[in-house]
Amino acid sequence: MKILITGGAGFIGHNLALYLKNRGYNVIALDNLERSTNRALLKLKELEIPLIKCDVRDKYELKPLIEDSNIVIHMAAYISVDESFEKPQEYIVNNVGGTVTVAKTCLEYNKPLIYISSAAVYGSPLKTPISENHPLNPISPYGLSKLMGELIVEFYGKLGLNYIILRPFNVYGPGQSDTYAGVITKFTTRACRGEPLIIYGDGLQTRDFIHVNDFSKLVELVIEKTPYGEVFNAGSGIPTRIVDLARLIIKLINVKVEILYAPPRPGDIRESWADISKAHRLLGYHPTITLEEGLRDTIREICGDFTRS
Repeated sequence: MKILITGGAGFIGHNLALYLKNRGYNVIALDNLERSTNRALLKLKELEIPLIKCDVRDKYELKPLIEDSNIVIHMAAYISVDESFEKPQEYIVNNVGGTVTVAKTCLEYNKPLIYISSAAVYGSPLKTPISENHPLNPISPYGLSKLMGELIVEFYGKLGLNYIILRPFNVYGPGQSDTYAGVITKFTTRACRGEPLIIYGDGLQTRDFIHVNDFSKLVELVIEKTPYGEVFNAGSGIPTRIVDLARLIIKLINVKVEILYAPPRPGDIRESWADISKAHRLLGYHPTITLEEGLRDTIREICGDFTRS
């Protein structure tokens, strides 16, 4: 089976490509390389995964690539909540425009589409854990762009597109960009440098951290079982307080650094963790990588020999 991954040189994209390649799939990575990392390019090259430079909004370049694939995984997008407040128009044009082109082309060539959305579509949750039936009320331009992408995919679904939507929570692991990294990479990088960790807010807010390999396992289950028309949360199902995350990273690296607190940022959500019972029930999904195990893996890549006396 030939799988086309848009955004295949991004953090999640290249790790997913590596995972699926090692599982025996024929994988093609597509990326405009605007925000790719050297690590991603090197890892794709090591496994001889073809990388095609292309903007997903370019329908003429995109068409033959989708036509030649068996299934498309669309995750090419700008991903920074903070940046989306500064550049809302760019986020809407890039994320929504790309999804329109990909979804329409998949319909034209009768190719199934797995759309990688985001837990940001939920906004501030009314209750936790958050199920797929929770109201959708994004509070950032990034979250809005991902929700608009879902609506586009569902629209083309009414016209015959076979699709599945995944809503990842906080995906982490080796290879995250320093510029657009999540909190784990930021904390780890600062701790390795002996710099204080900065928490925005009081640190009691919760997040659901899922290792990129567990996320990739969920994608593989979706590919195998093809539950078309369904939406699934992609998380661990376990809430972690940000202050506890900071303390754990400091403990694992064995370094003495301060934890500093700053005002909350626009678009920050207080409580966020996933109800993954639907993925468990319909797909047999079980995340297996604990946060501590995943952190050791991530720390090792960023810090090298990270234990300090």
